[in-house]
Formats: sequence, C-alpha cells, structure tokens
Amino acid sequence: MSHRTLTARGLVAGYERGRRVLDGASLTVPAGRRLAVLGANGSGKTTLLRCLSGALQPAAGTVALDGQRLAHTRRGLRAHRAEVQLVLQDPDDQLFSASVAQDVSFGPLNLGLPEDAVRQRVAEALALLAVDALAARPTHQLSYGERKRVAIAGAVAMRPCVLLLDEPTAGLDPSAVAEALAALDRLQTSGSTVVMSTHDVDLALRWADEVAVVVDRAVVQGAPADVLGDDALLARARLDRPWALTVGARLRALGLLPDGALPRDAPELLAALPQGATP
Repeated sequence: MSHRTLTARGLVAGYERGRRVLDGASLTVPAGRRLAVLGANGSGKTTLLRCLSGALQPAAGTVALDGQRLAHTRRGLRAHRAEVQLVLQDPDDQLFSASVAQDVSFGPLNLGLPEDAVRQRVAEALALLAVDALAARPTHQLSYGERKRVAIAGAVAMRPCVLLLDEPTAGLDPSAVAEALAALDRLQTSGSTVVMSTHDVDLALRWADEVAVVVDRAVVQGAPADVLGDDALLARARLDRPWALTVGARLRALGLLPDGALPRDAPELLAALPQGATP
C-alpha cells in the first residue's frame, strides 16, 4: 500500500431518468488522511463513493488517481480497483463464502496470486481488523459488527491505497463502534487512506482530518470544525451541529474556554476547562 491522491471533478450522476443525484460535484481525497463524507439520506453519499470506486460511471466528470484518469474499460477498472476498494454498508452484500478466511481470500485469489501470497494477505487483513480468531468461523455465525469488519478485511486483503467505507459504523453498538474505529486507525497506520461516509456529525468531528458534506447535488469540503460549524450549510444539508462545537462555543462565551480551536470531543473539552471546573 502507498498513499495516493484520489480526486473527482465535475461529477454528474443519477439513477432515475431526468433526476441528478450529483451535478458538478468535486472532491479531493487527501493522501494519508481521514476523510468523512456526510449528508442526509438520498443526498448522494453512496453515489459519490460508487463513482470514486469505479462501480458507477458518471454521466459527466472525471475520477483520477494521482492524476491518472479512470477509464471505464475492463483494463482500466481492474487497475483502479487494485488501488481503490469500496465496502458497502450492508456486509451481507459482500460476504458469500462458507468461512471468514475463504471470503477474505476471494479477492487475492482472483488476482492470480500464488497460494502462499494469498495466505499472507488473508492473515494480514484479519489481524488488522482484529478478526483473526474468526478465520474458520462460518460467516453466517458472525455478529453484525464482526461481519462488517470481515467485509472490510476482504477489501484490505487487496492492499488498496484508498479504502471507501459506506456507513461502517451504522447499526453498531458503542463497543462495536469503538472496535471499528480502532481497526480504521490500524488501517491508516498500515498505509491506507480511509474515507468513511456517515450520518454521525459528532463522530466525523472527532475522527476526521477533513470532512465533505454532500448537499444540493454538490460537495462542500474543508476542515471539520469549519464545515461542521457552518449553521447555514448544516441546515441546507439537514444535519445537526456537533454537540462539542455547541457546548464549546457556549463555554467560551462564558469565559471558561480560551480562544483557539474548539474541542472536538469530551476528553478535549474536559482538558481545556480551567483547573477546578472539571468534575
């Protein structure tokens, strides 16, 4: 894996005749950074990820990796998918083999790799997602959170530069969310750029290096605190303001927080309070 920059310029895409889900949308996935993609249901988040992965050919616009434009030919798609992998929201859309190890090995086997190389990739991916103990388990016996991580492991076994994850924390309890985020941290450390779509503005604020809001068939991208602190934009996108920005701004107005960047989560907020003001 190596860090490469994925870009989209002027995307126009839709699924129904005459209705555009994206209309001139542009996005840059910065190499080696965490990008959260947010938007209301039907805003076009999944359509954007499908265009970025090559699964959907836009009616207009371009997708490129390090400036190399994606060609929607068999050869072009094969080359692009070796570098960019999409994991769908529902893991059952991607899990179909009898066991976890067999499922994760599917992609590397299709690359024509020798057996030893496939085994190495499978072991590496299972370890990164902390599901190595489940290698022999039938996929239908896994919990929902385990199935999500196994689906991601299948993509990781392809050793992509960019991982596109559609709602990877949706439907998970807090413990499973923590496990999933820890796995994403390991993936980034191992050399993958991670893009995650989510409805959770609080998660996006504390996790992402950059955020992109899909709204009005376009994309607004920038620093998390700037974009998620824009009340007019959030209203258009039908998203709530993150609680940390709301509470932080109120505490600053009361003189309890210094000037500078607002805290992005509870630990940062408590650490920023004057001594004696914390519980």
